[in-house]
Amino acid sequence: MTKKVNVTVNVNGKTRSAEVEPRTLLVHLLRDEFNLTGTHIGCDTSQCGACTVLMDGKAIKSCTVLAVQADGTAITTVEGLGSVEKLHPIQQGFWEEHGLQCGFCTPGVMMAASNLLHENLNPTEDEIRNALEGVICRCTGYQFIVKAVQHAAKLMRTENEEIAIAEATLTEGER
Repeated sequence: MTKKVNVTVNVNGKTRSAEVEPRTLLVHLLRDEFNLTGTHIGCDTSQCGACTVLMDGKAIKSCTVLAVQADGTAITTVEGLGSVEKLHPIQQGFWEEHGLQCGFCTPGVMMAASNLLHENLNPTEDEIRNALEGVICRCTGYQFIVKAVQHAAKLMRTENEEIAIAEATLTEGER
């Protein structure tokens, strides 16, 4: 019997721990131990990107990382982007611009887009396509996905501007 090891990660803002076999992949920790099934398993060979999550803010394919390698890191899954009550701008962009078809790749695409938009809120179409290169969508030619990411970027820029205006209007006593 394989000795299990304790793995503790901050997932979507909450500290979570589990005892797993050392060979357990991060994708299985998320899905099987933490019941975060938005992270999909597509190919089991790191080719499709359906399992993309953010680890310490960077997009990674969770089928290529052992759970023990993620110990002590911050993981964001698609469930951590927003909620039904308040969609994240990326989710809103995909909703409004029809950025999905069957939806299987969508969580991975959203997480790759999140990584891109964290670094660049005004990406070109080529930059978007390059950022999504590691996530395969078999249903589309990516046109609607690119439009969805562009729309999400616009929503995020607007949100940032509104926050900046609100902060600028605070008086010294309110800060």
